[in-house]
Amino acid sequence: MASATEAINALFLILFLQHLLFTTANDSIPVPADWPQQFHSVLFINRSGNLRKTDLWYDWPNGRNFNIVQNQLGVLTYDLEWDNGTSFYYTLQPFDKTCKIMHFDVGILRPSWLDGANYLGQESVDNFLCNVWEKVDFITYYEDVLTRRPVKWIFFDG
Repeated sequence: MASATEAINALFLILFLQHLLFTTANDSIPVPADWPQQFHSVLFINRSGNLRKTDLWYDWPNGRNFNIVQNQLGVLTYDLEWDNGTSFYYTLQPFDKTCKIMHFDVGILRPSWLDGANYLGQESVDNFLCNVWEKVDFITYYEDVLTRRPVKWIFFDG
């Protein structure tokens, strides 16, 4: 018959193993990295054959996001977004200058905009092993496992 000390040791071992299993399971779910406070990124976008290249400058401390959009065979368009929700879309063609002002209540994305995203697992994208998250049912975000840099994001817009 086991002594009381052996029974207590066995109980502690079982509780320790349960704790270890639970902690390991929770620690294995990655959390997306916050975006850097400032960065420049070049994006290549294909919306069902509508190709474009976007130079994106993100500047959280100064409350602005600037995109230079070159549609394939199209006019160069500038998109300046401010944290107060004001956005300016303009062109600088010599005989076709345009400017459109829009307001979006949300302003620019916070560096922690992925907080609360649903982890979907890992996927290989363009030779990067990525952690994948979904946010608010229309954004899928891919982050490189090794560097934690953004690799791809998909915004469903209908």
